[in-house]
Amino acid sequence: MRIIPAIDIINGKCVRLSKGDYSTQKIYNENPLEVAKMFEAHGIKYLHLVDLDGAKSSKIVNHKILEQIASKTTLKIDFGGGLKSDADLKIAFESGAHQITGGSIAVKNPEVFKSWLQKYGADKIILGADALNEKIAVGGWLEDSEEDLIPFIQDYQSKGIQYVICTDIAKDGMLEGPSFNLYSKILAKVSGIKLIASGGISTFEELPKLAEMGCEGTIIGKAIYEHKISMKEIENFILNK
Repeated sequence: MRIIPAIDIINGKCVRLSKGDYSTQKIYNENPLEVAKMFEAHGIKYLHLVDLDGAKSSKIVNHKILEQIASKTTLKIDFGGGLKSDADLKIAFESGAHQITGGSIAVKNPEVFKSWLQKYGADKIILGADALNEKIAVGGWLEDSEEDLIPFIQDYQSKGIQYVICTDIAKDGMLEGPSFNLYSKILAKVSGIKLIASGGISTFEELPKLAEMGCEGTIIGKAIYEHKISMKEIENFILNK
């Protein structure tokens, strides 16, 4: 299972929110590149970079930070937040994104999202399936939709999606443990999907459990920044895989 630390960006700074609520933002570092280099120094190979300004304004905003991290580290970055147009996607890939994550666009403009899948391929496009009570949420989680989570993932799998990041919004940033039951349910009903768990990771012990369940990756944010999981533990987990 891949370990994918998260860097969320607001105003060029590395922040975390609780349950996606922008009023709860806490700044952890003024310099995202510094954080990315620290991850790299501990053997991390992947990064989940979220443009929270972009998610709110529905267009790419923090692509300069993406470019900086991509050019000054070897991390494979998946980039998301506000990607709505072909132009946004072009900027993201030209700025060094290895993959992009589309969430709201997959709900609101499925034709555009499907065209990205066809143009760039299933190894470059990740479906962001963020949910509250198993209903998909969009627009930086500021809006609910009527889309049921599992049929939504199944529908996109039938269109070629392989990678899915699923965040249970109720868990995100709360340090109360991930949605084991939800991930079990998804993996049981959608076979062959590369499921990336996100939200709520709080202790190192949860990582082997997610790996055992069959998650392809897990995104860790606040647990690292609040020192609930040490970089040494993560380093050992990567080395011992």
